[in-house]
Amino acid sequence: MGETIKIVAKNRKARHDFTIEDTYEVGLVLSGTEVKSIRAGKVSLKESFADIHNGEVFVYQMHIDPYEQGNIYNKDPLRIRKLLLHKQQIRKLIGLKQREGYTLVPLSLYFKDGRAKMELALAKGKKLYDKRHAIAERDSDRRIQKSMRHNG
Repeated sequence: MGETIKIVAKNRKARHDFTIEDTYEVGLVLSGTEVKSIRAGKVSLKESFADIHNGEVFVYQMHIDPYEQGNIYNKDPLRIRKLLLHKQQIRKLIGLKQREGYTLVPLSLYFKDGRAKMELALAKGKKLYDKRHAIAERDSDRRIQKSMRHNG
């Protein structure tokens, strides 16, 4: 029997702003009300990023709306949340982050067999001209596809 994956949130800008080098599937340390809010799709990865602090990986600026029935159990929507990775993965990331230009960017948040998981990318920031080049390439591909449809 295959595992079930339900994508809850995607960071669409990440692939535009960064060149993705590698991706990791990581777990998250969440409270019960945060999990219920995520299940309801009330989460945003827009400005989020991850960083390593004291040998542990944390995600910052990930917004999870307070759960409506959560009252006193609700946490701060923008609180720092711990990510769960294997020690050797963290060591590898520390080594790579020390090199210039690498950053950790959440790509998507999903449930896999009932557990909240995040796709975390090791990425390098794109320069403005790289972004323009990517947009021009996409536009030309679109034009080619369109002309092939009309001439075919």
